[in-house]
Amino acid sequence: MQKIISLRLLPAEAIDEQFIKEAIAKAVSLNPATVKGYTIIKHSIDARGKQAWIQLSVNAFINEPFQQRPLATFHFKDVTAASRKVIIVGGGPAGLFAALKFLEAGIKPIVLERGKNVKDRRRDLAALNRMGIVNPESNYCFGEGGAGTYSDGKLYTRSSKRGDINRILQLFVLFGAEEKILYESHPHIGTNKLPNIITKMREQITACGGEFLFEKKVTKFIIDNQKITSVITADQNRFDGDAVILATGHSARDIFHLLHDSNILVEAKPFALGVRIEHPQALIDCAQYHIPLSHPNPDNYRDNYRDCERDQLLPPASYNLVEQVDGKGVFSFCMCPGGIIAPAATAPGELVVNGWSPSKRNNPFANSGMVVTVSLDDRKEISKYAGLDLSKLDADPLALLKFQQKVEQKAFEAGGGALVAPAQRMVDFANNQVSSTLPDCSYLPGLNAVGMDSVLPSFIYKRLQEAFKEFGKKMKGYYTNDAVIVATESRTSSPVRIPRHTASLQHPQIKNLYPCGEGAGYAGGIVSAAMDGERVAAIITDPNS
Repeated sequence: MQKIISLRLLPAEAIDEQFIKEAIAKAVSLNPATVKGYTIIKHSIDARGKQAWIQLSVNAFINEPFQQRPLATFHFKDVTAASRKVIIVGGGPAGLFAALKFLEAGIKPIVLERGKNVKDRRRDLAALNRMGIVNPESNYCFGEGGAGTYSDGKLYTRSSKRGDINRILQLFVLFGAEEKILYESHPHIGTNKLPNIITKMREQITACGGEFLFEKKVTKFIIDNQKITSVITADQNRFDGDAVILATGHSARDIFHLLHDSNILVEAKPFALGVRIEHPQALIDCAQYHIPLSHPNPDNYRDNYRDCERDQLLPPASYNLVEQVDGKGVFSFCMCPGGIIAPAATAPGELVVNGWSPSKRNNPFANSGMVVTVSLDDRKEISKYAGLDLSKLDADPLALLKFQQKVEQKAFEAGGGALVAPAQRMVDFANNQVSSTLPDCSYLPGLNAVGMDSVLPSFIYKRLQEAFKEFGKKMKGYYTNDAVIVATESRTSSPVRIPRHTASLQHPQIKNLYPCGEGAGYAGGIVSAAMDGERVAAIITDPNS
């Protein structure tokens, strides 16, 4: 028989297959010899007490032959001569998974990606990190796989109602991800592995007769009688299709402007804005795993965690923090244990930072976005900061985008150029003091010590100050000058929504135009974007689905 069993194990026990079999046998009051094998259904860590525990849910095979975990099968059709074809603008998760879904349905996808393939994209990223040179069409946001390719590769989402999460994870496994992403509570691939997986997805698309074209920036929509029929790219190529999916990501500002200038409805949308904060990973490990300090020193927290060593059977610790300050949420975003802070600007003269981790998460620092919700209620503060007239927001649905851009420009100026980032130690930040020195940091272009009150809007800055103090009460050692704040984290989501009909998923004005993914305002991460891409592809395939 097969039986689902829950186990609570020490880290050393959780990697011992024989121990797990014995624990299973004990749970069902049988001889260990009767346990022929098991597959893990769910794996998570409970670090709330002094001892970290591994929580396992397993499918045990008792007195019957063990069977490997069944993997999903997918049937991709040859679409070379397909009668239907769909233009997909953007080769990120939404576009990729939409294209794969079309292959299953026998529809030809034509993916137009403004950036380069993952191999060529690396050269532009090197120039970005080493020399502060931004290629507006090839960077951390634009290129094959979109912003997710060179990100942390987090694959967890709260959007379970938007689609089949397991199907998305199974597809990642099909193209090279480890099976453990199917059962880990917080699955993660790593920026070192994602590029090869994305490449294999593209190769599958082209092998089946689909098209995946690079350096094809869409600059014009051809609309006839309120129905989109074609798109024109910057090199004056025209692509015709039965439908057009806009899966351009949250940083394709030119697409928002193109839509608005073409009198195609777009809307301002709340987003979040703040900073990246980086701690030594050992500090986070000490706090989260409750590791006893060998040399407690209340005057210098760095001495406390200098010799801190977590159990190497446990992953580098992470955190998730949230606080309400003056009626607004302040929360951690895209926390990257053992990661680095990277420059994510998409245009010269702007500064944006993001974070990522390799698969082993073995860098010495832990970083996270720490952001404040920005909504339409902040018109007065936004107007004062950015010099924008928001009294008639409906007349300018790109106003929040312009505000976002203004913050990024101020951050660039405060850094001094070449993507050097303005920075401040955490306690100094909270006390309005410019830091006399800055700690080591993973951000390669470098840091410049400034007062963040000269960079960030006051309604963001002041809420972050209060939140950091509160986070220090929740998490021992978090509020420390050993942590450095780097500006600015501004691309958490799109400040613009491209509206679509709830049922048909088409734009309310333009037939056969399907806004999709993060850039359109309907996703927030790799998995949710992938699910939205599949959802749009499914309804194009069969409007009655």
